Amino acid sequence: MRYPDSAAERADHHLLAVLRRCGTDPYVAGAARALSWAGEHGAVWLAAGAAGACADPARRGAWLRATALVGTAHAVSMGVKRVVRRPRPVLPGAEPLVRTAGRHSFPSSHATSAAAAVVAFGTLLPRAPLPPLAAAMCVSRLVVGVHYPSDVACGALLGAATARLGRSWAMRGGRPA
Repeated sequence: MRYPDSAAERADHHLLAVLRRCGTDPYVAGAARALSWAGEHGAVWLAAGAAGACADPARRGAWLRATALVGTAHAVSMGVKRVVRRPRPVLPGAEPLVRTAGRHSFPSSHATSAAAAVVAFGTLLPRAPLPPLAAAMCVSRLVVGVHYPSDVACGALLGAATARLGRSWAMRGGRPA
């Protein structure tokens, strides 16, 4: 393991270690694993968008376009990940609680798709608890020990920005509830 050089890297490692220790509680670990599993490849958010399209036929087009924004944000994060190629964190004495689809850590694709869902679906479901669910998804990636906090923060920013850029297109033809 390479020791972090800068104060920012040290803070990133320290916060990760603190949150990863939360995963020693079996209930916290179970919840974090479940959230990580549900968020793999944006699955829970894509399923929510498909469910919205089925349940709300009057705004089906808006739901499908909003869901496409979530998928696009996830794809963008995967592209960035392949360019940056930051290795996943290694914490001595604290193995990750989940397996990952890939070896690269930056940005967190879970955080990207979660934040994109908040922005893309927020107009369609303004009273839904999307922000706390997305935040829980983001924190779960730290608790399971597979991302640095900076991976999650940058992933969330990337997802929100990607969805924000396409939100007017997504809502074309749909009316806020």
